[in-house]
Amino acid sequence: MLTNLASLGRLILATLRDLAPIILVVGFFEVVVLQQTPENLGEILAGLGLVMLGLAMFVQGLEMGLFPLGEAMAGAFARKGSLGWLLAFAFALGFGTTVAEPALIAVADEAAEAAAEAGLLAAGEPAMEGYALGLRLTVAVSVGVALMLGVVRIVKGWPIQYFIIAGYILVVALTPFAPDEIVGVAYDSGGVTTSTVTVPLVAALGVGLASVIRGRNPLIDGFGLIAFASLTPIIFVLVYGMTV
Repeated sequence: MLTNLASLGRLILATLRDLAPIILVVGFFEVVVLQQTPENLGEILAGLGLVMLGLAMFVQGLEMGLFPLGEAMAGAFARKGSLGWLLAFAFALGFGTTVAEPALIAVADEAAEAAAEAGLLAAGEPAMEGYALGLRLTVAVSVGVALMLGVVRIVKGWPIQYFIIAGYILVVALTPFAPDEIVGVAYDSGGVTTSTVTVPLVAALGVGLASVIRGRNPLIDGFGLIAFASLTPIIFVLVYGMTV
């Protein structure tokens, strides 16, 4: 218990160090350039304290729970020797973490609202909710497929750069044929999938899998799954826009 508290204290100090450049930049422009002091300075300082505590607890939770869990499950499936179950786990992990990603939910709702205002959707909440849900499910499926492809790459030992180059060539090829209204959403969807919920488990899956497969280097082969998770949503959403 004391060890965990000490670790949390170090994380809080590390978070303060990481946030220091942001605090200094905002403080400089407020005091030196704008020459003013925020009226709610006390609330801002209290909010910064909560941010530091929240980030520290989040990182501590990742180190104690999600990272070990992801690595342990990936290793167990690899030792089981069943590629089918490993691929099923990868897809379910990618789909489940992405569909629950807060950033994706926010972007999908914002995209639905913008589409309705532009007259691209029928008026009413059902149409907007259906559009947002379809977008979320499309992105979630794309991340599941991405993790399956990434797992196969790790198992086979294929170089990642060829997949990434081919993927972005496909993105460039699809972009001119996709509706203009969906292109920006598609490109943004690749970023929102790699956020607080998805990244820790995806990274742990890759590192854990590479750690138990003979001849694989966790640093070289274990990372790269997040790159797949960022790339495939762009392709899937472009196709979603072209078909729907």
